[in-house]
Amino acid sequence: MIVYIDKQQIVDFCNDTEQKSIDGFAYEWENEDVIHIRTTQLLHSFGIQRSALIVSEDVYLNECRQQQSDFVVIVYHNYDTKVLMKTDDGYAEVEATYIPAKEELYSRTKGLIEIDILKNKKVTIIGLGSGGSSIAVELAKAGVGKFALFDFDRLELHNLSRHYCGATDLGRLKVDALYDVIKGKNPYAEIEKFPVDICQNIDLLNTQVENSDLVICATDNNKSRFIISDCLVKYQKVGLFGGVVTRAEGGQVFRYRPGGPCYCCILGDLINPDDEEITDVASARRNGRIAAYVSPEEADAMVQVGLSSDVEPINNLMVKLSLVEMSRGMESGISCLEEDLSFDFYIWANRRERRYANWSPMSNNPKNGPTIMRWYGVRIQKRENCTICGNNKLIIENNGRIQA
Repeated sequence: MIVYIDKQQIVDFCNDTEQKSIDGFAYEWENEDVIHIRTTQLLHSFGIQRSALIVSEDVYLNECRQQQSDFVVIVYHNYDTKVLMKTDDGYAEVEATYIPAKEELYSRTKGLIEIDILKNKKVTIIGLGSGGSSIAVELAKAGVGKFALFDFDRLELHNLSRHYCGATDLGRLKVDALYDVIKGKNPYAEIEKFPVDICQNIDLLNTQVENSDLVICATDNNKSRFIISDCLVKYQKVGLFGGVVTRAEGGQVFRYRPGGPCYCCILGDLINPDDEEITDVASARRNGRIAAYVSPEEADAMVQVGLSSDVEPINNLMVKLSLVEMSRGMESGISCLEEDLSFDFYIWANRRERRYANWSPMSNNPKNGPTIMRWYGVRIQKRENCTICGNNKLIIENNGRIQA
């Protein structure tokens, strides 16, 4: 049998001088002989729940009472523990392994990333699809300690092949499902969940952006990107915009830094706030790229948003840029990337088709032109008449309506 104990919970138990015992919980994975003992109840679990008593050494030694719990965890003053399992003959000691406490969990990233700094950084992520979900989890694994998650959608079948969450999360709000995944990787992360449409809740978005160290836009429509860009300029916050192009033939990432060009500077006056990426049949029908008369079978064939491996290069760069921005100015193993990742806009191509059809094959590129499977950085000029950061600013009302 394998037994795990959350060390941080043991530390908290020892530090609470008024608490001598807790009726805890033991979760068993069926047919695997794996037990997780906790002082608090898990909100979601797939397994058998059994009883556990967490008790200080003093109480255990001084009180002679018949124990009824399936497991007893005796906690000593130096944070050591002894675990007893109930048997037919009484209790027998079993070996247990600690889940590391907060300061130990990401010790392997020390030197590469300043985790003591990252644990106090707050990242707001808008859009928790194949991009936002992956980025959120990777940042949590790197030691980022605070998150604000925005998405009003629920996990659907067509999400599964590219999303971090699985089949057992189908039908759940993405903010709830991803909350559990992040907590599984970084149980000490502080997470705020907002299952709302930011286009209808701009005041709430403003508050979160103002209090964040970094904002990540992983939405699929320009209306929301407009609003996020406006917030970034208003509160002078660093923001990253990323996504794939149709059929995930490629992708792009834009970084806004205060004082530099904003997202609207890229698109110029041709921007349509109602434009959407084709991420599924519904969005393609909404923006007219798939006509109403096209059959469901034909529409599904037209909308193939690519494999998870097509999306991951974009996600990976977003994560690297996030860590660079949050570690900027500190000496660490990742600080050398500040010089390399100095562009405003990045372009990636997965396949030589459609807009990348004329690019040279990787194996035959005599003129040193663009090829697939490489990042290309572009510097963007700030536009004086930009509708977000220039003289002709937009008025974005709280209902999401955009006016000049």
